[in-house]
Amino acid sequence: MSDSPVTLVTGSARGIGLAVARSLRERGDRVHAVYRTENERAVALRDEFGERAHRADLLVPDDADRLAAEVLALDGRLDHAVHAVGEYVSGPLAELSHADFQRMWASNAESSFLFFNAVRAPLRDAGGRAVFFGCSGLNGLRGRRETAAYAAAKSALLVLVRGWAIEEAAHGVTVNMISPGVIPHDAAHVDTLDADRQARIPLGEPGRLEDVAQAVSWLCSRAASHTTGTDLLVSGGWML
Repeated sequence: MSDSPVTLVTGSARGIGLAVARSLRERGDRVHAVYRTENERAVALRDEFGERAHRADLLVPDDADRLAAEVLALDGRLDHAVHAVGEYVSGPLAELSHADFQRMWASNAESSFLFFNAVRAPLRDAGGRAVFFGCSGLNGLRGRRETAAYAAAKSALLVLVRGWAIEEAAHGVTVNMISPGVIPHDAAHVDTLDADRQARIPLGEPGRLEDVAQAVSWLCSRAASHTTGTDLLVSGGWML
């Protein structure tokens, strides 16, 4: 067990983040899970992950640094860092409030910047892997009727991911993005559950939490050691 990888998964109190944390733990990683808000989900996360469940607000620099220090204090190293944080708000730009725009930008781009700054040094020590979450359709820079602000924040994150990939290559660290499509789950936004939206997925059905978790597992493996700066679509062809 002491030789098994140490993996940190943020945003893991629910939904995709929780599925990723569980999948990586099942393969044998020593997984550290993270929650922001003290509620029933946080209690359940502590029950499940024990001392490797941490409370942190990844928009607070001190919290990000403390989180990395807690992981190192407990397990001595950090091999993989998965950042599954990022709020989603839909609607036309003309109807989007400044507060919602700021919140999406902060939770998707700024939190990623703070998180990577906190985990960069231990990842270099381990020659590790970092994975961030985007959304389908970023490479084409398509116009969006309902999700333009969200896609803008994720596009900024993709630029950061590719910048980090270049910077960290000399240290043996890979940095990638994974972009899910329509993935229903118990904490999903109502847009994800829309039947008309699901019917437009080219492969004919929405994705599963396991699809995303398995893709993250691959990116956090030796098999992906020569993959960096990529945006891996797990979308069933959505937004192609």
